[in-house]
Amino acid sequence: MTPTLITISNPRSPIAEAYRTLRTNLEFSNLDKSLRALLVTSAGAEEGKSTTLANLAVTIAQSGKRVILVDADLRRPTQHQIFGLKNNAGLTDMVRADEILANPPLQETTVPHLQVLTSGQLPPNPAEILGSKRMSEILTALLEHADMLLFDAPPVLAVTDAAVLSQKVDGVLLVVSAGKTKRENAHKAQLQLEKINARVIGAVLNNVQAERGAQYYYADSQP
Repeated sequence: MTPTLITISNPRSPIAEAYRTLRTNLEFSNLDKSLRALLVTSAGAEEGKSTTLANLAVTIAQSGKRVILVDADLRRPTQHQIFGLKNNAGLTDMVRADEILANPPLQETTVPHLQVLTSGQLPPNPAEILGSKRMSEILTALLEHADMLLFDAPPVLAVTDAAVLSQKVDGVLLVVSAGKTKRENAHKAQLQLEKINARVIGAVLNNVQAERGAQYYYADSQP
């Protein structure tokens, strides 16, 4: 486990509490529609989406739900590094082999109820894979093993991966980094997702000065 998993290393900290607040807000956001598959992305690179998702996954699992965190960033996967796991088999293996689809290569973590599906070998065509019929079959197969799926996807403005995968999930959470994400880029990312009818349920602002709180959640916000 890396220090970025503050929900494990320092569960009583204000930052960890902020992640639990985010979890609660997500629970209230799905009163009218089921939220079993959530995609987390950002406008650009290095804005904290993977760390945010990893900590969110921990807090949801701590609430008793069975969670599978899927590293669907098939360009720069990091979840195996965050959780200290191997990446010799993962999502892309489920794409190519029926027997692996039936028995997903899920890896246990030190957190009860939390499993990780790493990326696997990086393919030459990530967007085509994430938008394929096979990916829909993978979601169906994974939901047999979990109450909630959390997907780590590449930045919206960099490539089309997050956009195509957003069509297969129940909601999208946009991570915005204070002092780094340009307002126009955050707005552009939101509009790009909404243009294809993705269900953007909110945005997370991270890297806020500690005295103001480490992380905020805005349901149905306008970045």
